[in-house]
Amino acid sequence: MIDLQGMSTIVFAGLGLLVGSFLNVVIYRLPLMLEAQWKSEAAEFSGTKLSDGLPFNLMTPRSRCPSCNHQIRWFENIPVLSYVFLRAKCAKCNTPISLRYPSIELATGTLFAFCGWQWGASATALAWAGFCACLVALTMIDWDTTLLPDDITLPLLWAGLIASAVQWTSVSLSSAVWGCIAGYISLWLVYWAFKLATGKEGMGYGDFKLFAALGAWFGWQALIPIILMASVIGAAVGIAMKFSSGLREGGYVPFGPFLAGAGLMVMIFSPQPIMSFVGL
Repeated sequence: MIDLQGMSTIVFAGLGLLVGSFLNVVIYRLPLMLEAQWKSEAAEFSGTKLSDGLPFNLMTPRSRCPSCNHQIRWFENIPVLSYVFLRAKCAKCNTPISLRYPSIELATGTLFAFCGWQWGASATALAWAGFCACLVALTMIDWDTTLLPDDITLPLLWAGLIASAVQWTSVSLSSAVWGCIAGYISLWLVYWAFKLATGKEGMGYGDFKLFAALGAWFGWQALIPIILMASVIGAAVGIAMKFSSGLREGGYVPFGPFLAGAGLMVMIFSPQPIMSFVGL
């Protein structure tokens, strides 16, 4: 017989699969929507006429196959299962469907399941599930485009402060506020130190905002383990990609995915064991 904790885990896992399916849309469409918005603003500023914007937003129209324009029917869009039943191919033109789509759904479902198992059927679990969804989206968008959109980082930051204020997290509001401030300023200082020393930009402003958001969710005390894990793992992945000739043009690796990954690790294991592991 399934207990309440098990039921919460199952419900949150199912919810996570559905959210993961939507995140696939966000990850693909949001950068294109932002690009169209920037072009529109630039055209308005210069007084030039721009053609109509993108023919979609996050909600409409329904998803289509990029190869044959086949509209995805509801039974072809069931998280993970449709990928299996369709044998990873478009139902109309047999174009292969990337493994990335079910992977994002499974990752989100797993993270949501953890939230349901850890915090049960509660507002706290929903808050942390939303936190996970934002980090999954930011990870993939930054990896694809080197963008960390304000549309996600800033709501994530404010959500962390609000969750602290209403005691949906164990972080005091004071610690959350100082975590937000310290997270932003610390990377801002690193950015300018690196730029003054080398004349190059080592990271983007989105990294400051993401680190500030993580400070809001975990408090200033967690910033050290987060930045240590992100830096070490990021450096290891960067070196591996360099030796495998996997680096993109310019030889850079976006830092946001590693910040997000470190944030998820701290959520799962809490900062204290990680601090002890690194000897702090």
